[in-house]
Amino acid sequence: MAKKEHYLIIDTETTCKDHVVDFGAVVVDRKGRIHRSCAVLIKGIFDREPLFSIKSADNGDLWSTAGQTRRMEKYRKMLDEGSRMLCSVAAINRWLEKVNGMYKPYLTAYNLAFDVDKMGKTMIDHTIFRDRFCLWHASAAKWGSTKAYKNFVLQSHAFNAPTDLGNMTFQTNAEIMARFVIGDHDLPAEPHTALEDVIGYELPILVKLVNSKGWKKFTSASGYDWKSYQVRDHFEAK
Repeated sequence: MAKKEHYLIIDTETTCKDHVVDFGAVVVDRKGRIHRSCAVLIKGIFDREPLFSIKSADNGDLWSTAGQTRRMEKYRKMLDEGSRMLCSVAAINRWLEKVNGMYKPYLTAYNLAFDVDKMGKTMIDHTIFRDRFCLWHASAAKWGSTKAYKNFVLQSHAFNAPTDLGNMTFQTNAEIMARFVIGDHDLPAEPHTALEDVIGYELPILVKLVNSKGWKKFTSASGYDWKSYQVRDHFEAK
């Protein structure tokens, strides 16, 4: 990849129909300074398609039916207070075209494959960005197997529940990774609203990554393989 100064970090929140409903993005430089930002709810999707939820989730969970209602109330409040606006897909694409013309940024996201898939299904054009990498894959490759990260995981109890087959992995999600790079075990849980997730979690991870020596080699990391993060292969009893 050619050396670039700017990065476009994106995040999406979705509906049960796999469409983007909340789109957040920032253009930043290597120091983490924000040059452009976008935080919108998609006109024609918001309030017409139900937010993503998991039917089997406990009602206290964010992704439960009850959580779905609370999230909608939060979005309506954000609209009322002006931290979100309703925006057409065409307007988002014009914003992205302008950003690409001005900055020629790397496109990145924490789980880029997920976000660009949902953008494509919503007709939000991500294909104009040539240079891109997955922030999750790069971060996991950079820090996921280090002693420092594994000690942080242990102190944070950042382990996934065992599967039915008895496999158990440790976490590399944006929340735990942000806590690690910031050095703050008490960083609150992600709100799972697009712009806030970008600024509070993905941005500090990106800044730490791109200012580390030899960071570019991690941007070609292959996709996440849960077999590489099994607890039994990384942690031993004393």
